[in-house]
Amino acid sequence: MSIMPVKDMFNSSARDSLSRHEPLSVVGICVDDETWRFLKLFAESLAMIQLRLCSGDYRVQDHESVLEYLGDPTPEICLVDFDKDRRSAASVAERIHASAPETAIFAVSHQSQPDSIIEAMRSGCSEYLVKPLNREQLVTAIGRVAARRRDKKESSKAQLLGFIGAKGGCGVTTVITQFGALLANSYSRKTLIVDLHPEFGDAALYLGLTKPRYHFFELLENTERMDADFLQSFLMHHSSGLDLIPAPDGSEPPREVIPGAMSQTCDFLRLRYEFVLVDLPPGLNDDNLELLRDCDQLYLVTVAEVSAVRNLVRQIGHLRRKDIAPEKIQVILNRHQNRSAVTDAQIEKVIGQKIFWRVPNQYAQVMKTIHEGDPVAQLSNSEVARNLNEWAGAIGRKPGTEEKKSGILGLWNR
Repeated sequence: MSIMPVKDMFNSSARDSLSRHEPLSVVGICVDDETWRFLKLFAESLAMIQLRLCSGDYRVQDHESVLEYLGDPTPEICLVDFDKDRRSAASVAERIHASAPETAIFAVSHQSQPDSIIEAMRSGCSEYLVKPLNREQLVTAIGRVAARRRDKKESSKAQLLGFIGAKGGCGVTTVITQFGALLANSYSRKTLIVDLHPEFGDAALYLGLTKPRYHFFELLENTERMDADFLQSFLMHHSSGLDLIPAPDGSEPPREVIPGAMSQTCDFLRLRYEFVLVDLPPGLNDDNLELLRDCDQLYLVTVAEVSAVRNLVRQIGHLRRKDIAPEKIQVILNRHQNRSAVTDAQIEKVIGQKIFWRVPNQYAQVMKTIHEGDPVAQLSNSEVARNLNEWAGAIGRKPGTEEKKSGILGLWNR
């Protein structure tokens, strides 16, 4: 295979745009000799990519880590040749996508049938390059990876905050919807709530939002299509300025989440918001744990009941065994009152840490807020709103600024 002169490969503007960035590191897996020779000439001619190694087998053994396979640090791009063994190629692509979601996976193959392309995309590949490699297609694919890397460096990533109850009925959705509305309304923070309940999610109901078009699990199934325009079709907008991606509105068959899709989706959302709040269902499955590892803070919401505190102890122990950093695990005591059968001191003793935040018990007023679907307007004079506003202000107030004097805070200050 001969390589054409550099000046003929693509226009100068594209070359100049890409040459301003450090070369992207590339690893190949079972890439044939002719394609690898082309890539070597391409890398020598242009400062776009830097080849590291080409493995001669797929090596799909579960006991071997991806770092051992690809090297440390992991490469920005991994080319997987699907012609030698499509099943093994798909398996290794899935492993890399799950363990190293930051690595872009390019499938290369002589086959160009739609079924072949779909198979590769479902295994985690973001690009499908047909042999013999087309120079313009290769430049475009590399350019997309470079643009994503540049966006991540230039954009401040949102804080990803997870909320999970010690058991059902602890008020997680109530807390997260009110907290999110305050961040958006009182502190002008671009805030998103993701309802991760697999069925019958309540966040949309609590915010008075009806007729969702799509839900979060459908977004997870379309990671390869994700861009700003595609995201808009999943968003519901609350009058406070808060955005929501709802859960399924009814019962649906169990969905298999592609390994790595959760982290990839959260990374995409974090580039577009200042705060992403996730309403997690009770229970700690593999999908939840993938997200929890990415969280900046994890709030365990409990109430002063024996069963809830027992579950809380188990949750904390399980999270620590799964290497979730103890410093990001915080306990929120909801419906707090001074005369509880289970005291604050007893809770702190059994969980081995201090309670991070106490939300006061105003059950009747909170229920009225849920029925009205507007946490900002309906809690304007309540102790709960003042309490949650103090918490929201602690993380959401911009340096050198004051809260809005209109709306909820304006009513407080009258």
